[in-house]
Amino acid sequence: MATYKEEAGTAVQNIAGDTGVITGQLWYDSSDSEFKYKYQAYGNAWITANSLNTARNNIAGATSGTQTASLAFGGFVPPHTGATESYNGTNWTEVNDMNTARNNAGGAGTQTSALTFGGGSPDYDSTELWNGTNWTEVNDLNTARSGLGGTGADNTAALAFGGESSGTAAHADTELWNGTNWTEVNNLNTGRDGIASGVGVSTAALAFGGNSDPSPLTELAVTETWNGSNWTDVADLNVARKGLAGAGTNTAALAMGGRTPSVVGTTETWNGSIWSTTATMNLVQSLNSGAGTNTAAITFGGYDGSSPGNVATTQEFNAGVNLGAWYTGGNLNTARYYLGGAGTTTTALAFGGYTTTYTAVTESYNGTAWAEINDMNTARFGFGTGGTQTAALGFGGEAAAGNTGKTESWNGYVWTEVNDLNTARKELSGEGTSTSALGVGGDSGSLTAIVESWNGTNWTETGDLNTARALTATTGANNTSALVFGGKTPPPTGATELFNGTNWTEVNDLNTARTVLAGAGIATSSLAFGGNPVPNSPGATELWNGTNWTNENSFSTGRDSLAGCGTATSALAFGGYTTTHVAATEEWDGTGFITKTITTTTD
Repeated sequence: MATYKEEAGTAVQNIAGDTGVITGQLWYDSSDSEFKYKYQAYGNAWITANSLNTARNNIAGATSGTQTASLAFGGFVPPHTGATESYNGTNWTEVNDMNTARNNAGGAGTQTSALTFGGGSPDYDSTELWNGTNWTEVNDLNTARSGLGGTGADNTAALAFGGESSGTAAHADTELWNGTNWTEVNNLNTGRDGIASGVGVSTAALAFGGNSDPSPLTELAVTETWNGSNWTDVADLNVARKGLAGAGTNTAALAMGGRTPSVVGTTETWNGSIWSTTATMNLVQSLNSGAGTNTAAITFGGYDGSSPGNVATTQEFNAGVNLGAWYTGGNLNTARYYLGGAGTTTTALAFGGYTTTYTAVTESYNGTAWAEINDMNTARFGFGTGGTQTAALGFGGEAAAGNTGKTESWNGYVWTEVNDLNTARKELSGEGTSTSALGVGGDSGSLTAIVESWNGTNWTETGDLNTARALTATTGANNTSALVFGGKTPPPTGATELFNGTNWTEVNDLNTARTVLAGAGIATSSLAFGGNPVPNSPGATELWNGTNWTNENSFSTGRDSLAGCGTATSALAFGGYTTTHVAATEEWDGTGFITKTITTTTD
């Protein structure tokens, strides 16, 4: 009797490897004798957007604004200010100031129909209405206070709650705005100031976080929901904090940043029942404001914990975005760090570096395994690189005799010494090809901004970096177009500069400042990965789209002093340093397609 398989076949295809496999497909990989499944990786991510014109803390905003249409007003510069700025999804534009300069005020409404109330110092009860062009003074709050929360759909319906008045305990007072007057309604269950604004409307709101005041000052995780008549205690935040921002509704909210008392980038999502921790902000912010939804939010301004610490930073949160993914590849034969790299994910070259001494070892990668080939002429580490697996360039670095300017060219078989850099130096970075490359920055005894251009025969000095630094990453296709990012100045920096063949222009910084990182790609589309220090995610990966850096999935083996090659969508990370030199190789798939092994057979 025939079997079902013999008569109808099977829906699970037998494929050697993954060639031709599509997203969502289950198949049997005959090469590995395993059933596998391919799926798209999704996640939540922060992006750093264009800054406010005026850096300030204790800022207020139109809480029902959106990620592409927001309004920021007031704050402390110093002194306190009435400055108002409007956001169109790309840039902030200064518009008409408030009549009364203030900080720590409440806010409500939209970009064209907003309300501000309270604030200090001293404690104000005044209220102003925004019509899209001007602020107009309207009827006051019943209780003068600052550090209060607020929300509302527009300038005709708002809610003010909590806050504090000088020398008194934190308020639980709640007031309702009907477009003309404020009316006292039922109080919060827990009086507090430094409370989050921006979640919900006047008939359905959420209050969370804050600070018990006066002494003893305690950060709070308390969350309360408003049904239009009463406040009800619900599940607490995971991280107690004050001075945080909010966005969303009372059943789907986002909590952003704050102080614990240290400034944090903690982000939590609210589903109507519980808070869950999600992607950490790129830059820590407290005393900031926010708007939008729990899947597409914006936060701006505030304090970063430094001195004086006021920031103009704008960050945008997006949920459910496609994220790239890292996969484990074959290990190097020689574990090392401060090595060079060139090529693609399937045709790569690793050369030089440091083990417990200088090395000249060269290895070739075929997409699966590394093979040792002919060594460099000069063992070295911390040098610049460019090129491909069959036509590469290595230049500068530190050798046994000290800083060197020696340059070597690889023809696919052997290394040949060619003309030296003009300035011998270590810890420089490079990009390009074996006939058209750049050597960028480095340490020649002190940090340098020197950039040299290679034409296949000689090095020529070209336009200097704006910021002298070493231990950067540089990406690009040739000596006329490049991107440099990160490095030490000191301290570690996220500074990013773009080269047009003549000059370097400062553009938007990395989200995470770091040194000894790696990169892949070209000037308009690059990947930054690894580096030090990145304590929250030592395998931190960021994608450059020609304008901004966006956080992506981290790789498995967090490390610095590694090498990288490839493109922004298909890259390779190899070698590096954790607490020792490592041989780990990981492959980046920018499409975010993840292959999962379902089961393994043994026959």
